[in-house]
Amino acid sequence: MGMRRRKTNDKDEKRKLGSEDFKKALSIFKYVLPYKWAFILGMIFLAAGSLVFLVIMKVPGEMINIISGESKYDIGLNQLFLVLLIFLGVQSLFSYFRVQLFALVSEKSMALLRTDLYKKLISLPILFFEERRVGELTSRITNDVTQVQGVVAITLAEFIRQIIILIGGLAIIIFTMPSLALTMLATFPVVVVIAMFFGRYIRNLMKKRQDQLAQTNVIVEETMQSIQTVKAYTNESFEIGRYGENLEEAVTISLKTARMRGLFVSFIIFVMFGALFFIMWQAAQMVQAGEMIRGDLFDFVAFTALIGGAIASLGSFYTEIVSAVGATDRILEILAMPSEMEEKEEGIRLKRFEGDIAYKNVHFSYPTRKDAQVLKGINFSIGSGQKIALVGASGSGKSTIVQLLLRFYKLDRGDIQVDGRNIEDYDLHSFRKNIAIVPQEVLLFGGTIKENIAYGNPEASEQEIIDAARQANAWAFIQQFPEGLDTVVGERGVKLSGGQRQRIAIARAILKDPAILLLDEATSSLDAESEKTVQDALNKLMEGRTSIIIAHRLATIREVDCIYVIDKGQIVEQGTHDELSLLENGAYNNLAKLQFESINT
Repeated sequence: MGMRRRKTNDKDEKRKLGSEDFKKALSIFKYVLPYKWAFILGMIFLAAGSLVFLVIMKVPGEMINIISGESKYDIGLNQLFLVLLIFLGVQSLFSYFRVQLFALVSEKSMALLRTDLYKKLISLPILFFEERRVGELTSRITNDVTQVQGVVAITLAEFIRQIIILIGGLAIIIFTMPSLALTMLATFPVVVVIAMFFGRYIRNLMKKRQDQLAQTNVIVEETMQSIQTVKAYTNESFEIGRYGENLEEAVTISLKTARMRGLFVSFIIFVMFGALFFIMWQAAQMVQAGEMIRGDLFDFVAFTALIGGAIASLGSFYTEIVSAVGATDRILEILAMPSEMEEKEEGIRLKRFEGDIAYKNVHFSYPTRKDAQVLKGINFSIGSGQKIALVGASGSGKSTIVQLLLRFYKLDRGDIQVDGRNIEDYDLHSFRKNIAIVPQEVLLFGGTIKENIAYGNPEASEQEIIDAARQANAWAFIQQFPEGLDTVVGERGVKLSGGQRQRIAIARAILKDPAILLLDEATSSLDAESEKTVQDALNKLMEGRTSIIIAHRLATIREVDCIYVIDKGQIVEQGTHDELSLLENGAYNNLAKLQFESINT
């Protein structure tokens, strides 16, 4: 159930973001490039709309000037109102097109990003997935990308809009009321310095919150994937407690973040708006002294309020942007990882292998456990079309031998050859196309039976799928379902029995038509009746293919060409069933006796 708790992104939390991180984060905008004209047009509408908004804000002050007879322009109230309606109409159109264009850019660019991220994830080596949990990776492709999308779609546009309003508002005040502008500008450096301090602290808290939410996702994923185990052990309360504990930690971080943002907003309100009201007081005195007309006072109040609001919102938007930089960093880290396919650019491509396999002095230890050597000098060979079996106690290294043939890991020492060539010399995609595996625990995809069988060859016709199902002894039970091949198997195949799932997996392997077949204890978890049906299907599948069978029940491997007994990472015995049975104190004979005794008891 994955009870271990590993701190995610510890390095990220400790490392501070600098200018290099922002430059790196900007590389995510390569996904916007295919829609650059829509983005540029959206920016034009954004800038034009912001400027029109500033012009609109001049209208109320001019109305007061007209009423008081102090207007500098030869225009009446009715005409001014008509102009206001025109500007409002233009502003509405600009806003509509801006929202539509940014939505188009964000949705399509983030769809490209999600696709690339998924492509990268699915092409990474097995080791990557062993070092991370599913919930953490799901968080990267959902939460982190959503956070980036929010910046592209809304936050960035609003950030730029507020900057335009801030600069435009300041420019209007500086050119129309220079004496008041000096007092206002004196408050800016203080606000900027405090904003940087708060922004850095809030950013770190936001990153911690994001990572903690990823941890809660991990727990949900693990629980849902192992729901039968959870219920069987009546551990619902334990899982609820585990989820609640992690969620509570996320809430604590969120509330701490909210407190800091509240302090920041409070500071902005007290310092900035306090200064603005002081400036308004000065402006009111100027009106009393006849140094300023009443409409200009209204303009000043309106624009100072706009500037204050812009500065207050910039801090919030900045926090969201730097928080998204952290999410971008995690996404780019995954995208930069070398996939399996990139490890050898020019590999040998063969449509079909003969199927000769040789293990030569193979030594191996898992990258995550380098101190524990799993295989210690494995040597054996299999001729094309031969069937061999690997037997031994759990943890002896049987499954590892198969995983190395699939090139899931790199050897520490030694050589594995197929058709006389090192397996690393082959193009990985075409290499694995020649191999099929039927595992002990078959986890089907949550689609139909037809889709699950066709996974072995997505281009197969329906008749080919039916033929494969017949050879796998699966067609009889498939026909009993009302929807036949279109029967939905449920998530991970939960609606089918173990024997049915095995036969679907066998049909999938038949459809793939591999040169090499790997059977990882394919019948060990079945009842006697299902085992007989599945074993018959496996015998059909193995005809004419080089087959490696990891066997738990020795009765299923009596007819193989050679049996290799593995113990503590070494081959201790090899031979046919009859040959090994003659070794009175041999490891194989002892295993057979143990099984025979357990069956009789």
